[in-house]
Amino acid sequence: MSLKELTLEGEIDRVQVAINRLKTFEPPEGYYLAFSGGKDSQVIYHLAKMAEVNFDSHFNFTTVDPPELVDFIKTYYPGVEIHRPEISMFKLIPKKQMPPTRIVRYCCEVLKEYGGSGRLVVTGIRSQESYKRSKRKMVETCFKDKTKRYINPIIDWSETDVWDFIHQQGLKYCRLYDEGYKRIGCILCPMQTKKGKLRDAERYPKFYKVYLLAFKKMIEHRHYSGLECKWKDPQEVMDWWIYEPSKQLQDTLFN
Repeated sequence: MSLKELTLEGEIDRVQVAINRLKTFEPPEGYYLAFSGGKDSQVIYHLAKMAEVNFDSHFNFTTVDPPELVDFIKTYYPGVEIHRPEISMFKLIPKKQMPPTRIVRYCCEVLKEYGGSGRLVVTGIRSQESYKRSKRKMVETCFKDKTKRYINPIIDWSETDVWDFIHQQGLKYCRLYDEGYKRIGCILCPMQTKKGKLRDAERYPKFYKVYLLAFKKMIEHRHYSGLECKWKDPQEVMDWWIYEPSKQLQDTLFN
């Protein structure tokens, strides 16, 4: 559906466009709504309510989600089904024998992106978020699971559009946004900048320590498997992970 189809006093009525998109593509079994607890997923949740379409909502707990986010979801969105993974991040790292990086993001595939097979999945993906997401379409098929399709009803919304909707609807949101977080994801997510990782390390010292334990086991697994390992201890892994993202692309350690 074109944005030109609905206007309000010469301006695009983005809310109504998104609602109409959800109504148009509603499957007989209802939508699988991917809920992260972040601002964008809040918007699609409430748009689905406003559209009066049938949907069930799901949050994939990664084991390294900010506690503030998990508490927010449980408090304000009790109807969202929370799924726990078969393996935690801290066991996944030794199993993969490497830390997740910007180049090798195995953590998302294992801990975050499962679910929705055979369903039409509603997401809060927006083109403005990144170059990669600017190539996404409003309706598309998952390239890994051809039985799963996506509908991204706010694909053309700006961040301002999202916040305007939240404020106009009087919605509560995770307090991390008011504390300087622009996006809310996993603690020490490898997609973050160095500044973001250092902020997480300071804010969540217990998670930082458990990551170090996971790196220790990872080193042991590499030695046991006869794989090369350039690090002497877990702290060296952590420093490489936080301070040297530009070198990870050239690093041949895991080739």
